Amino acid sequence: MSSTVGGGAAQAAGAAERLGFKSGMVIQELGWDNDTDDDLRVAIEDTIDADLVDGDYGNVVEAVILWWRQGDGDLVDGLVDSLTDLVGGGAIWLLTPKVGRPGCVDAADISEAAPVAGLAQTTTAGVSKDWQATRLVTPKTPA
Repeated sequence: MSSTVGGGAAQAAGAAERLGFKSGMVIQELGWDNDTDDDLRVAIEDTIDADLVDGDYGNVVEAVILWWRQGDGDLVDGLVDSLTDLVGGGAIWLLTPKVGRPGCVDAADISEAAPVAGLAQTTTAGVSKDWQATRLVTPKTPA
């Protein structure tokens, strides 16, 4: 049940690589629902050569993909929850519907929520026809 037609899988494979995922990484997925991009999910699993783990994993992960839509609740709480299993130096990729799509999250909401959750926003990129990804990391502390 693919949500994209034609080049969707190829586009998703490129997106998984652009997110910086590599074979052997442990990636946690939070916020999955029936509207998530299955091509992107499969491409990430193919890239890391493993299944995505969920919130019950209970061990450290190297990155988190957090699917988030307007109306999913408080974004700060969602981001803080995403930090639970994340190893130091790991990234949260906040996946939100693109502008004009149902559930679109205003960029200002992300910019405001990230620092409150103790995160810094680094990049945003389109990863599929309907979703964009915003990379959030814990800011480096001065030595």
